[in-house]
Amino acid sequence: MSKIEEVKVLVETGKSKKVAAAVQEALDAGDQTKDILDAMIASMGVVGDKFSAGEIFVPEMLIAAKAMSKGVEVLKPLMAGDSASSLGTCIIGTVAGDLHDIGKNLVTMMIESAGFTVVDLGVDVPAEKFVEAIKENENVTLVACSGLLTTTMPALKEAVQTIKASGLTGFKVIVGGAPVTPEYAAEIGADGYAPDAGSAAVKAKELVA
Repeated sequence: MSKIEEVKVLVETGKSKKVAAAVQEALDAGDQTKDILDAMIASMGVVGDKFSAGEIFVPEMLIAAKAMSKGVEVLKPLMAGDSASSLGTCIIGTVAGDLHDIGKNLVTMMIESAGFTVVDLGVDVPAEKFVEAIKENENVTLVACSGLLTTTMPALKEAVQTIKASGLTGFKVIVGGAPVTPEYAAEIGADGYAPDAGSAAVKAKELVA
């Protein structure tokens, strides 16, 4: 098994104590930072698929995400010097009236790992606050709005439409959360949709590429 394969397995199985050393070994063996990162993102994609299929649950997903973040810590200093790996700033938050943050935190980890600088506004974020954050931060390329309750779907719509109506440009809006569908995302004017954290990172990169 190659060192990168080993890293993938460790992330998938949530072996956070061993990941950092395995990542360092992969680097020492001559693997590229980007390839190691892509392998870990792919692992989280697998974890996300298993989660979507009901084969694993939130605790396992969080354990895998923690393992990935340990691996990313080793890569971060190397990524910092590579400005090409920075995809800009992502503003993320759970919309007004919704206090769920596990999914959002997973997405934050994944998007950060993919090369974005993340500004996390937390939960219960009013639409105007997203707009303020876009104005306050430099090089915003992505705004991610999360909603996990059917009752907060109107708040998600309001957030997207307020952001779109702000006259600010240069970024894409991605939405996600349990009740959200690709159709609803399109209907409210979002640029993209992701069903889970793993695919959110992939979609985020696609949108700003």
